Amino acid sequence: MKFTKYILFICVLWAMVACSLSKNLPEGEYVLDSNQLKGVEKANPLEIENLYFQEPNTKIPLTNSSLGVSIYRFGRLFYDSTKVNEKLEAKKAELEEVRAGLSDAEDNRKLLKKRDKVQTKIQDLEKMQEYGNFLMRTGNPVTVLDSAETQKTVTEIDNYLYNKGFLDSEVAFEVETKKQKATVTYIIAEKEPYILDSIYTNSVNEGLLSLINQSKKETFIVKGDNYDQTNFTKERERLEELFKNNGYFMFTKSFIDYNLYFDTTSKRINVEQRILKPSFSEKHEVYRIDSITFKISPPSDEFIDEKVQRNYRNIDFNFYRDRFSAKLLSSRILFDENQEYRRTNIIETQKQLSNLDLFRYINISFDTVGTSLTAKILSQPNQKYQLTNQLGLSITEQLPGPFFSTVLRNRNFFRAGEILEFNARIGYEGVASATDQGVYQSKEFGVSASVIFPRFLIPFYGKSLQKYGQYNPNTRTQLGYNYTNRPEYTRSGLNALLAYTWVTRGNRQQFTINAADINYIRTPNISDDFAQVLLDLENQGNNLIWSFLPSLISSVSAQSIINFNDYGNYNSTNKASLLKLFVESGGTTLNFVNATSNNETTDFARFQWLKFQADFRRYYPLNQTSTIAYRANFGIANPYGVSSGILPYEKYFFAGGGTSIRAWQARRLGPGSYTPPIGDRGRYDYAFEQPAEMILETMLEYRRNLSGYFDMAVFVDAGNAWVIGVDNSRPGADFRFDRFYKEIAIGTGVGLRMDFNFLVIRLDLATKAVDPSMPEGERWVLDNISFNRLFGLKGQTVLNFGIGYPF
Repeated sequence: MKFTKYILFICVLWAMVACSLSKNLPEGEYVLDSNQLKGVEKANPLEIENLYFQEPNTKIPLTNSSLGVSIYRFGRLFYDSTKVNEKLEAKKAELEEVRAGLSDAEDNRKLLKKRDKVQTKIQDLEKMQEYGNFLMRTGNPVTVLDSAETQKTVTEIDNYLYNKGFLDSEVAFEVETKKQKATVTYIIAEKEPYILDSIYTNSVNEGLLSLINQSKKETFIVKGDNYDQTNFTKERERLEELFKNNGYFMFTKSFIDYNLYFDTTSKRINVEQRILKPSFSEKHEVYRIDSITFKISPPSDEFIDEKVQRNYRNIDFNFYRDRFSAKLLSSRILFDENQEYRRTNIIETQKQLSNLDLFRYINISFDTVGTSLTAKILSQPNQKYQLTNQLGLSITEQLPGPFFSTVLRNRNFFRAGEILEFNARIGYEGVASATDQGVYQSKEFGVSASVIFPRFLIPFYGKSLQKYGQYNPNTRTQLGYNYTNRPEYTRSGLNALLAYTWVTRGNRQQFTINAADINYIRTPNISDDFAQVLLDLENQGNNLIWSFLPSLISSVSAQSIINFNDYGNYNSTNKASLLKLFVESGGTTLNFVNATSNNETTDFARFQWLKFQADFRRYYPLNQTSTIAYRANFGIANPYGVSSGILPYEKYFFAGGGTSIRAWQARRLGPGSYTPPIGDRGRYDYAFEQPAEMILETMLEYRRNLSGYFDMAVFVDAGNAWVIGVDNSRPGADFRFDRFYKEIAIGTGVGLRMDFNFLVIRLDLATKAVDPSMPEGERWVLDNISFNRLFGLKGQTVLNFGIGYPF
């Protein structure tokens, strides 16, 4: 930890001293220091800023240096363009020799392999020739003011304003230089925008006119709005989609055009929307599905004679072998004979058939005869068996631990689309000890066997397959075993699961119902030290020890995930959000029997509880390089009945860690204003996990691309966890309306992320700002940080290492 901080400090200092942006810049050239915008009153300034052809380098605050430029210059030290060119020419000559050899021996495997290897090397060298070595591609060169690029920006802004209705606008620029820095100011005179006045649709096709009139509320072209070329493009795409989803198979947006009549005096525009006639017929016609054919091609020619033909739901199936269920496949085909053509049904059919994971590809095409469509669905089966191995690192509490997992899939197990899946995982987890502060390795092993049915099972009946096929229904039955070996205890569990999942169209909403989740858990070995901790808690009225007794834990739960606008695609320029809702009832069946409550003589624990959790996440792009993201998470779990106030240990909430309040170590925050036992290593030497029954946390993060693969973040986290009711062993841990707002912990910090698209490596340095475990009036602890103590008290600042974004 300390070593890492010093390395970061040295890197920043080197960047500040050695990599001034204007270093070695020729006379007469200027570093672009900033772009400024003046005169924008009605247009969107953020959209205009995205049009700049030149952007200044992202600088380290209070310095004239940039991390991206430092990386680029460092990589430049090891780059020799002459050698790269020589290697490239040599490889091209080698490729010609290999091709000459292949002309005489086309099937020579050795030469084919060598050809592919040399071609890959040539591609790498060409990339290096154009963009430099890896470090140069990761960083970026100094942005030197280029008057040609500035003029291109002026033209682009002028075009943008014209397309946004400012037809008479004027754009100019000024350049101000100081030393070797330049500031470019773009000066805009918007003038009055043009307004849409009358809108008229010209078409002789009554069917199309009727659809347009029925969907007037959805139009992007509205009387009284500013003229915006983007809205005309959107309207053409909307109408094409509307018509294609109402039978007009041959219609495309090229049949829609606009005549605009400008009144320069009143600044108004009259719009004529024209629906052009097709050249291949008298008018646009509605097409219907005449017949449907589904063909599964053999994986090789050896099965060519093993054909099976059948008809189900008026669909002609042609299988290369009797191993597929026509009933299942028909349930995923969302269009019927004699039905009007609807493009959304075709796209959704392709998606649903692909979701079965039975086929390598799904291709849907149509033959036309008059206004009739013959639908042809072509596919090829996926491989019967698939073995997937994964070796990697899992990150928990700042320490990476290796793991190995393997998955064996047997597709179409019962010949009705089922998938038999075997999973095994073994690994080491980095977790903090409950009896000794520090991080160590915990061994973990798990195996499971699952059968995934592509339909709903009991208590649903046969017709449900066809009725619910459009929702991609799945039923998972699973048996599993887990084993964990920590220094404090050894814990093992058997698990049985029956779960239903389904999604709405477009995957906007996903639903899961765990109809039966049954676990038998044992803790056969508990260390003497940890046993003493549990006994001490018991003597103070906290019966956490019951969570480590043998127990049979059963629950019923449901989860809904609502995804607005493709949340999770962090490269998107659109706003997006995600809402997770989870509810669980544990030990429900114990309400119907006369079960004994847990007590001091209990040797087999029973639990009943209710649990609810809501997790909301929001992603808001500011421009192409920066984003605001935030998260709000609330959860509450209430033990009742035979539980005697205790939850199964896995059902508690824990605050703190790399995906929670990052200024506290994982599972160490709170609860409430309780002050945990402090070890010998300072104020924040918290030795124990702090289970709680309620959690409230929020996270706000500003993300910005620094250079290439490197992103930075500035964040503020706030929240805490509490218990419901008084806990004598942890004074101040209980939730109270009259004081909970005073017990909100606040942490803040900066982060560095390396985003390689397929992998995101995250470093977050977070420090405690408000510590609720301190007495009232002393909870503001950020003033512990000074030039003499850059990271505050020992343990006040925490470095989190993670994989992926925190939310």
